[in-house]
Amino acid sequence: MANEDKNLIEILEENYPIDIGKFINYVHAPQCGAIATFSGTTRDTFEGKTVLELRYEAYVPMAIRCIESICSSARSLWNLNSIAVAHRLGPVPVGETSVFIAISAVHRADALDACKFVIDEIKASVPIWKKEIYANGEVWKENSEFLERRLELGKGMQDQGCGKKIEVETNDRKGCCGMKVKVNDGVADSCTSK
Repeated sequence: MANEDKNLIEILEENYPIDIGKFINYVHAPQCGAIATFSGTTRDTFEGKTVLELRYEAYVPMAIRCIESICSSARSLWNLNSIAVAHRLGPVPVGETSVFIAISAVHRADALDACKFVIDEIKASVPIWKKEIYANGEVWKENSEFLERRLELGKGMQDQGCGKKIEVETNDRKGCCGMKVKVNDGVADSCTSK
């Protein structure tokens, strides 16, 4: 079935908004009873700070290979027809879409579960980096999915790279919003110390 896989993966250069209709039309098929979508948009605040925009950078060839692999994994777990993934690079102002996923399947459960899997895996493993630009500063952000995976691989390690301590707070909610991650910058950064 690998030769029949219908995937559309695009990493869009700066100042190219995602054409959501294009990706929905790509996955639309008469044999499918469901199209599940996810649209990640820039919000205007984060922890009380005013967000002006997000900025994304990527290692594009590797990002595309990683997303292709994620699509293959999704297909091995669910009965899917088509998958479309788009991610913007560069500045993404408040209210605009930075990542969009559309997945079609005969049944809604497959499309919905696969859509959640794809966005979680993109955030955990694809080399796309996000900087939040605030009214009073900016910061590079690590996704909680990435940090969770890193913590699983390094159980028992207190120092998680560059001399920074990482605390993970969990709650009873399931899914992508079930934990908060804090990086303690009070420790000297061993990557930049001379």
